[in-house]
Amino acid sequence: MKAFFLSIFLSFSIFANGQNLYIKAYGNKKDKPLIFIHGGPSGNATLFEGTTAQNLANLGFYVIAYDRRGEGRSADPDAKFTYEEAFQDLNSIYKTYHFKKAILLSHSFGGLVATLYTNKYPQNVSALVLAGALFSQQETYNHILDTLKQKYNTDSEQLKKISIVENLSKSSAEYRKGCFDLAGENGFFKMPNPTSDSKRLYADYEAGEFFKTNIRNKNAPLLFYQNEKQNNIDTRPILKQIKALGVPIFGIYGKQDGIFSSAQIKSLKAITGEKHFTFLDNCSHYLFVDQQAIFLSNLKNWLK
Repeated sequence: MKAFFLSIFLSFSIFANGQNLYIKAYGNKKDKPLIFIHGGPSGNATLFEGTTAQNLANLGFYVIAYDRRGEGRSADPDAKFTYEEAFQDLNSIYKTYHFKKAILLSHSFGGLVATLYTNKYPQNVSALVLAGALFSQQETYNHILDTLKQKYNTDSEQLKKISIVENLSKSSAEYRKGCFDLAGENGFFKMPNPTSDSKRLYADYEAGEFFKTNIRNKNAPLLFYQNEKQNNIDTRPILKQIKALGVPIFGIYGKQDGIFSSAQIKSLKAITGEKHFTFLDNCSHYLFVDQQAIFLSNLKNWLK
């Protein structure tokens, strides 16, 4: 009950740069601010909200979840889906909540948004957390395709499907979609041995209100590749610059997240440092659900 009375739960839209931005706040506004940046393009924060946001707030964080402009519940037919646009939305959140600094907790594509934002506005970021976050896109695509070629080395039909994707322009939305579609079809995003806790979290989410608003804008990736020049990047040099500026960087990844190679993980760990990196077993891409208790414990130990 004490946690209930201390908790503040807000839900509203803010008028950001002429657009309505879906946003929710969880927890006590006197606690450390933390902004969750979801994946995409065409993603949303519903899974994080429906499973994790309040539990993270209960640990003493003021958690902000939002959907980027034109994605999820932040409908906007004029959205350009550029990084600069995403920065404007983040700055609107800082302004609305009067944040001087905030922790950025980034997932998947959100890791690219958070890293580039931190590089541009390091004074606004108290810590950068990469949670199953993208950081070297081409290596991820190569790893997906190479893994599947090895798996289907005698299956001519599957190899043909892989070859079609492999020969697309590497700076195209079709190439990205093809790689991730193949990854999804082959279980790259699923934890190998679901636990009773993870089964419950996923089931509760799918039966709840957040799942009903799991809105996906299929045009978002196409517009992103059309309007954003930085559409296939490696942010490791930028992460090194951010670390040199004194912004702490943390990495938490699933050992069974099939979109990252061991070489990629090793290179990221070298940047964050041993004490700032955790590799979770029996865990894939949606690590805040797959292994929520350990995920939250690590965030608390690092950030509190």
